[in-house]
Amino acid sequence: MNKIINTIIGVGMCAAATTVPVQADDSKITQGYYTMDAMGCMLLEECTTGVTQIHTMLDIAVQYPETDFIPVTIEFNRMIESLKRVGVNVYLAPEHYFPVANRGVYHTVSNNFYLNRRFMHRPHVLMSVMRHEGWHAAQDCMAGTIDNSMIAIIKPEEDVPMLWREMVERTYPKESRPWEAEASWAGRTEGMTAKALEACAENTMWSVFEPTPLTREWLVDNGYIND
Repeated sequence: MNKIINTIIGVGMCAAATTVPVQADDSKITQGYYTMDAMGCMLLEECTTGVTQIHTMLDIAVQYPETDFIPVTIEFNRMIESLKRVGVNVYLAPEHYFPVANRGVYHTVSNNFYLNRRFMHRPHVLMSVMRHEGWHAAQDCMAGTIDNSMIAIIKPEEDVPMLWREMVERTYPKESRPWEAEASWAGRTEGMTAKALEACAENTMWSVFEPTPLTREWLVDNGYIND
């Protein structure tokens, strides 16, 4: 089923990795920091030095006291609350656990997602990443339940504005473009992800968003909905 995949998706393409020595606490990292290996160690919750859970915007604000997050606080907290209700934890993590230029990642297995501390001091970047990775969590929910490791597109591909479809053609592998195109759209659209996450938290995902034909087939075949 080419509309549903089991994957780990991050924001941005990773540049050439820089191999550097690791600290003793991160001894399970074999390829150095700023690599997919370092990210994998973080996602498996084996590398946790400096990783802190985010409960509200206040947890972000105290990290960047010079930044005014007030304009985006309501939407941010709205998403965080829905994510909590479905069992998704959000963490702020040191940049060395991410490949170069990667700003965030959602892990479909653990249902956690991680924000790169290096970039979150800018409110517009914080919200773009929160919306983008939050949309991936909603895609996880669309595929049946947040507890499985599958994701499904939420919108028909033709509904995604051409701008975002063309953008992902330059930055993502072909097989992930349908999911990334709508996540990129959501990442720049106020309230879009918050609405999807609330539908997930309220168990109304498939009434708020009509599943695409292939996703509906998957949901029926696996007993999530009736035909």
